Amino acid sequence: MNRTYSKLIILAGAALVFALSATGCAPLVVGGAAVAGASAIHDRRPAQTILDDRQIEFAAAQAISQDRELSDGARLVVTSYNRTVLLTGQATSAELARRAGERISRLPKVARVIDEVRIGPRIGMSRQSEDTYIASRAKLELAGIGLPDFDPTRVKIVVEDGELYLLGLVTPREGDLVAERVRYVPGVRKVVKLFEYWTPNA
Repeated sequence: MNRTYSKLIILAGAALVFALSATGCAPLVVGGAAVAGASAIHDRRPAQTILDDRQIEFAAAQAISQDRELSDGARLVVTSYNRTVLLTGQATSAELARRAGERISRLPKVARVIDEVRIGPRIGMSRQSEDTYIASRAKLELAGIGLPDFDPTRVKIVVEDGELYLLGLVTPREGDLVAERVRYVPGVRKVVKLFEYWTPNA
């Protein structure tokens, strides 16, 4: 059995167990596991790290929801990639943003937290929809990068209030081209590179 197929089986099986434990609803599992597998087979992260990232995001959401002041006074988005957590969104005070970062940093397997929470009112649904559209446009732009062995699914894009964050395991050349490509997507106010750099056969 080749490594790619083994990785797909591991992720699909783990996604099934995780989804059942998280929701108790079996009909939702199949689609989630299939989507995860389709992108994961090209991922440069080990299968266990991919699973760790999903579990970190789930645990972070639980930790935030259990803190009434945080859930009432902040709108937070947690994105974990290679055990590095990007925290975006808005909080009514710097103290709440700091508390959220500290809570997440204490979760198992979190290597570090990058706090990009802005202090101010929550953005509205129309702004969130616009951010989703910008992220979709940016992902389409990556398809035009013609580097050998470049796979757009290895880049995670997060857009918050027009600020676009780039995560992933990429080569320096890939990272530069990705950043340059998404910089000109309409609506992008700022591009923040948070890549971890990968060396072939390292």
